[in-house]
Amino acid sequence: MRAIIEGGVSPKGVVRVSGAKNSATRLLSAALITDRPVELTDFPTQLVDVGHKIRFIRALGGRVEVDNDRGAITVDASQYVSEVLKDYDYPIRTTYLLVAGQILRSGVARIPYPGGCKIGARGYDLHIMVWRQLGCEVEEKADYIEVRAKSFRGGEIRFPISTVGGTENALICAAIADGVTEIINAYITPEIEDLIDLLKRMGAQIEVTGNSHVRVDGRRDLSGARKQVMPDRIEALTWIVYAVMSRGELRIDGVPFEAMRSPLLYIQSAGIDLLQNSTSVYVHPECVREGQVQPFEVPCGTHPGVISDMQPFFTMLGLSATGVSRIFDYRYPERVGYVHELAKFCPPGALEAEHGKITVHGPGTYKPAHATSTDLRGSMALILAALCAPGESIVEDAHMALRGYNDLRGKLAKVGVTIGVEADQSATAVAAE
Repeated sequence: MRAIIEGGVSPKGVVRVSGAKNSATRLLSAALITDRPVELTDFPTQLVDVGHKIRFIRALGGRVEVDNDRGAITVDASQYVSEVLKDYDYPIRTTYLLVAGQILRSGVARIPYPGGCKIGARGYDLHIMVWRQLGCEVEEKADYIEVRAKSFRGGEIRFPISTVGGTENALICAAIADGVTEIINAYITPEIEDLIDLLKRMGAQIEVTGNSHVRVDGRRDLSGARKQVMPDRIEALTWIVYAVMSRGELRIDGVPFEAMRSPLLYIQSAGIDLLQNSTSVYVHPECVREGQVQPFEVPCGTHPGVISDMQPFFTMLGLSATGVSRIFDYRYPERVGYVHELAKFCPPGALEAEHGKITVHGPGTYKPAHATSTDLRGSMALILAALCAPGESIVEDAHMALRGYNDLRGKLAKVGVTIGVEADQSATAVAAE
């Protein structure tokens, strides 16, 4: 997909933050471990990743009803059972979360190998460890991973590193395991708290001690539930930064302030006063004290700090600052590939990237460019730069950004950035004016 963007328009209006991508896809997987219906509201129904996961669930007999108008999904997984499929080409990042529901009903699970952005090593060895610690046999086939067990058996899972995916997988499997499971060195993020909340609503017995120890007393007969997906903190930050960059006027509704304490503190320290109530922020040019963003240094890594997924947007904010800003990424130090492409929109010398560190010399102006996406958040950074550059820009592989932003084109249209779509064989042209 190719985005062709006529930039230079300052957005004005209201956008509502969608349910969090990283929460919604996990909740959808958790809904597979009960035979009773689960309804998820404020669900980002139009995300590409969601579509692939729904397609896989339906291929294995699960029923998923999607209501795009309400932003809701209802899952009935009573017939979700393992099969040997002819096609395992499902580019799903969190395929490992699809195992538990199949084991519950079939005693065997077959899933595609995990997909996702290439921003560093993302192995699945910790997921294999989880399954084996819970009594499973695991075999890596040519096209899929096969997991076998009559049922999960409670045990001790001790993670050697903090892992979001591993913690999620352990929670979902342990919720239906026979006996008690202790998860040690768990990584408790707001999205995982959202997952724990759904599992508890379904009847799972889960106790969290501190921020890294979880005890799960499993039960095989979980109930149905209804839950609202938490708002997407990364999307909220994206809109805030875009409004500052473009000198636009945006009211951003549905901001998860509790999950965004650290990034919002860095926004404030950069000389930006956000007008806010309990659920919304209003960003306009006068929010920038003295008319200029102050340079800053920000470390990116794990929650409760600024998470790595937010790193590109602090790079964009640095381009609006007067002076030198530095952004460090300790979680994914290889996440600097997009900077070379972003530099095409900027004056020479504005951006420097090395392993785990980005140096930004601001303030920068934007010029039209032709760039190629490298990962989801990096792709969105390129699109933001193109939207701020007066003239026509092209962003290749823009589908990466659409993987993470629900109804992105529709939301931009509501704030005065009109988007059209043209099909061109394998590519789609997106014109914004």
